[in-house]
Amino acid sequence: MNKSLGIALLVVGGLILGALIFGAGFMVGNSSYGATNFSPFNLAGVGRNFASQGFSMMGNGQNMMGGSGMMGGSYNNMMGGYINGSTANTTPLTIDQARQAVESYLKGLNNSDLELKEIMIFNNHAYARITEKSTGIGAMELLVDPTSLSVFPEYGPNMMWNLKYGHMSGYGMMGGSSGMMGGRGMMGGYNNNPVSVSADMTVTSEQALQAAQQYLDQEYPGYTTAEDADPFYGYYTIDILKDGQETGMLSVNGFSGQVFVHTWHGTFIEMYE
Repeated sequence: MNKSLGIALLVVGGLILGALIFGAGFMVGNSSYGATNFSPFNLAGVGRNFASQGFSMMGNGQNMMGGSGMMGGSYNNMMGGYINGSTANTTPLTIDQARQAVESYLKGLNNSDLELKEIMIFNNHAYARITEKSTGIGAMELLVDPTSLSVFPEYGPNMMWNLKYGHMSGYGMMGGSSGMMGGRGMMGGYNNNPVSVSADMTVTSEQALQAAQQYLDQEYPGYTTAEDADPFYGYYTIDILKDGQETGMLSVNGFSGQVFVHTWHGTFIEMYE
């Protein structure tokens, strides 16, 4: 065997060995995925991933990214959020701080039909439900970062199931208050005239509540839904209770009945309506 061939074989062998070591590490890492201890609606780590909850784009059964969690599992870091929900050194927002931030955000949208309907303070961030004045139908769900006070669209159903104001509608929801690619909204500005979409859904609010409760009974016995299912364009969002107290929320697709738990909020603190 000549010297050149020997060197080539050594290089190839090294590459193969490196690939095997990397693959073994990847498999070990995946085997512990979702092993973080957490309560169902107070997620400290990645825990329960999007795909396992039946998350799909527009309810068509096609999981986003096709993997074991949106964007590789670090979905809390999207658009100003937190990596793995880490807020150990963050002081929760007050109602007034969250309200001022959201109202400023809405003013920037230049849509007089939108109004703030509800704020929920969690230790990870503040949540805001925005409705249309003219219809009372939910328009969008927003989150407020407690450190920067930046406002950005909530993850999950608010983006992928919202037929009128969500990412898939072309309303430009991806950018948040600071904007993506340097502008307000994805690739530039907002479309201030969202497409005309019917609020009618094949799944009724009663059916959505029933589907949500069945899911909770199976996955998290002892947790119950609130009495009302808040309608949005394409889905419902429902508060989750434990012993009559707020703990979090979930959404139900208005056409497929899929249930999607909002796992990013953290511990509930207080509410403003």
